[in-house]
Amino acid sequence: MSAHPSSLFSPSHGYTDLASGGEPLSPLDGRYRAAAAPLANYLSEAGLNRARVHVEIEWLIHLLDHRVLPGAPTLSDDERDYLRQLPRSFDSSTIAALASFESVTKHDVKAVEYLIGDHLEKAASVLGPDSVLPKLREVVHIFCTSEDINNLAYALTIQAAVTQVWLPAAREFLSRLTRLAKEGADIPMLAHTHGQPATPVTMGKEMAVFAHRFQRQIRRIERAEYLGKINGATGTWAAHVVSVPGADWPAISRDFVEGLGLTWNPLTTQIESHDWQAELYADVARAGRVAHNVATDCWTYISMGYFHQNLAAQGSTGSSTMPHKVNPIRFENAEANLEVSAALFDSLASTLVTSRMQRDLTDSTTQRNIGVAFGHAILAFDNLVRGLDGVDINAERMAEDLERNWAVLGEAVQQAMRAAAIAGATGMANPYERLKELTRGHEVGEAEMRDFISGLGLPTDVKEHLLALTPATYIGLAPSIAHWVEGANE
Repeated sequence: MSAHPSSLFSPSHGYTDLASGGEPLSPLDGRYRAAAAPLANYLSEAGLNRARVHVEIEWLIHLLDHRVLPGAPTLSDDERDYLRQLPRSFDSSTIAALASFESVTKHDVKAVEYLIGDHLEKAASVLGPDSVLPKLREVVHIFCTSEDINNLAYALTIQAAVTQVWLPAAREFLSRLTRLAKEGADIPMLAHTHGQPATPVTMGKEMAVFAHRFQRQIRRIERAEYLGKINGATGTWAAHVVSVPGADWPAISRDFVEGLGLTWNPLTTQIESHDWQAELYADVARAGRVAHNVATDCWTYISMGYFHQNLAAQGSTGSSTMPHKVNPIRFENAEANLEVSAALFDSLASTLVTSRMQRDLTDSTTQRNIGVAFGHAILAFDNLVRGLDGVDINAERMAEDLERNWAVLGEAVQQAMRAAAIAGATGMANPYERLKELTRGHEVGEAEMRDFISGLGLPTDVKEHLLALTPATYIGLAPSIAHWVEGANE
């Protein structure tokens, strides 16, 4: 009996082992690499290790510059520059050296310590035989548990990823919403509440709503706190106090953490509690959900013909078998990636706030997915920007729908009748019921609506005002509302 066809993909059947070639498993490192690539500077394994090296080096310099360790030498400017060159020049050769050390240590942070130790030993060949750096091997990682380094490294890389990658991408998306709000400010559109024709708006006003919602989330994220700690194995500075009892360790730690540009967390277990991460991820996920709403509404507007897709700007093929189609793939891609991103951020936010007793390692593998969550969000923003750049507002199509829905003026007539009754006009009783009888289940066109208004016995000025109204002009303050978000991206 022959093997099942699927088994033929096994390397034992002569098929190439793709895993041996380093093929990416994640689409963010394969198909979508270009969009997500900027995050690799911060949220990749290499980015994390560079930050670890940075923290270790700065801790060493901090202790020596503040003369915390009795008998320790003073660093020269050249020696400080030499130390700081290690994280600054972190490249493929550094990554390879670190991997080599980790193959021996079987511990990622310990490998960083060995890498720095090796850097210290080579200092004499660069700075001369009088350099004190080769003698400082025991200062590297002194008084630190791995989490003292990790929590600070993660805080720095996440902060950089948000400020240098996520926020610029989000603001770029916001700028497109703001532009579309302005372009469509005066273009009337039939609204659809519960999927049914409703009081008209303008396309610009609807985009302004999204811009306002999204801008609020950006502002929350701009105010995010990034916390850090450096207080030893269980947050008590126990080894510190025993080894150097005369030092003000809380003050030293606070100065160091704040000097890195982070907020000091004074009360922790072995780990920094990650609450700030949960807060940040909830905000980023919420921003993504607002963007998701933009994607689904734009998809719907395209399907209704309210948006016309610019083929040249989209630069894409529709169906493989139906040449007439131009699929709204940018919005579909964004929708899906925002769902993946939100799911990951929700998981991160809910799991990172829990650690058994003083320490467990569940956060270690969990935090390695932070870059994936941000990557899907960045990919979605990229698609949303390209999608919005590739659509034009189809005013003619929207005008057709408005003309077919004169019944939406029923709300205006009803409310005008109520106001007239309050002002003393007679014959205005039961306005809702009278409009319901006219509009519900009946085709109501311009003639029917105008005849109805003329026969109500309204005061002349009210009647003339209503008779001048059309679905396209029944848009209230929508044009001015659309401009309330001008400059939202500034």
